[in-house]
Amino acid sequence: MKAKTIKRVLNRVHKNFVDSIKDDEVKDLVRKNSIITGGSIVSMLLNEPVNDYDYYFTDKETTRKVAEYYVNEFKKYNKLDMEVKEEKDRIKIYVASAGVAGETDEMEEDIPEELKEDIEVSEKEEHDPVFLTTNAITLKGKIQIVIRFYGEPDEIHDNYDFVHATCYWRSENGHLSLPRKALEAILTKELKYAGSKYPLASIFRTKKFIERGWTVNAGQYLKMALQLNEMDLHDPKVLEEQLTGVDFAYFQMIIRDIKERQEKDENFKVDNNYLMEVINRVFD
Repeated sequence: MKAKTIKRVLNRVHKNFVDSIKDDEVKDLVRKNSIITGGSIVSMLLNEPVNDYDYYFTDKETTRKVAEYYVNEFKKYNKLDMEVKEEKDRIKIYVASAGVAGETDEMEEDIPEELKEDIEVSEKEEHDPVFLTTNAITLKGKIQIVIRFYGEPDEIHDNYDFVHATCYWRSENGHLSLPRKALEAILTKELKYAGSKYPLASIFRTKKFIERGWTVNAGQYLKMALQLNEMDLHDPKVLEEQLTGVDFAYFQMIIRDIKERQEKDENFKVDNNYLMEVINRVFD
């Protein structure tokens, strides 16, 4: 797909999204302060179907207002206890007990039986929220709102792992950026690791791309392993951060198990044997 066609598609996607927002203040913030980046642009360049459009926002205020708006919209049809909190430079959605909230009809295969009891089902219109986690909000209409990060494109891409995903479109002026290195990686379908704050998630993500015909060399895995070696995965907070965006429901069960064990025994220390046991229980 040509660049001008991609711009036209993204303009239409954005207009439809903005028009669906009922709150005038939130509507205006989203209209001006949105960035679409990640896999959708890659898919269009490769003439492949788009799974979803990843939205980010340029400032904290917009991120917080959007999160609050969709939590309130979701709570109109669901009885879950959830709220938006601001922690230092982060905006988070807290869902009591579950950690995630969503419709079981669309998400059923990805949600373990142990979590389904915490999730309410309701009928929604296009662009209504269907799935919420600490870091993101999924809407009907293939919109995924990421609240974990905000800022200018360069700031957002500091948290990205692979070079090919750094193309972006911004709503302020309709500008579409297609960096040369990203286009080279897309043309060859080769994963190039640029470094990330979440190397564990990056390692898991390679599987998805390989299944789609991408390649990755040993050097890229080594770079991920070197960064991961700096992380203390025995710390539940670090482990939870490192699992951001990867099979969230299943990994949330592991984090919940760790926290419950620590609440029962303040002297309990996480080690590899314990983690292996929990992982086997969840995934086997």
